[in-house]
Amino acid sequence: MSERANDPTPVPDPPPAHGEADDRRVLDALFSDAYEELRRLAASVRQGDPSATLSPTALVNEAWMKLADSPHVARTSRLHFKRIAARAMRQVLIEAARRRQADKRGGGVPFVTFEDSMGETSTAADELLALDEALEELARLSPRQATMVEARFFGGLDLKETAELLEVSEATIVRDWRSARAWLASELHRTR
Repeated sequence: MSERANDPTPVPDPPPAHGEADDRRVLDALFSDAYEELRRLAASVRQGDPSATLSPTALVNEAWMKLADSPHVARTSRLHFKRIAARAMRQVLIEAARRRQADKRGGGVPFVTFEDSMGETSTAADELLALDEALEELARLSPRQATMVEARFFGGLDLKETAELLEVSEATIVRDWRSARAWLASELHRTR
């Protein structure tokens, strides 16, 4: 584990990389620094789905394989890297949910709550697929709100980090979070 991972001070953005090998080294360092945080997040996102086939470690590793194919990600800030990692974990979870749903071809009724506590969030395969579909629609209507939900739900970003990522105030994030949760709950209820 690097010394940076234990240092509580903010990590500066990575230095500019000059080639693919440099990009890869910086990406590896970013991932190493973020690994435990991503694994903790993967455990909390996966917690509500007892039928999940991916362990938190496997989820993070699958997301890493997606990221490893794009060394240019190393040129982003640490905060943007977390957002990209959240997107990769979302994709891995959706792919796994689709495989499980295809295997059983049954399904429950989609119901997802958007409580501030991620531990209370349900993530069963059908619910996750319904959430993904609703997020796609929200992205068409309000890209910022969709990015915010993805960053908070799949990326575990707090209010301050989300505000910084989207370059808006924390008050705007609070309003958008309420609005997006209400819209998503309504959309998920409508599609039941």
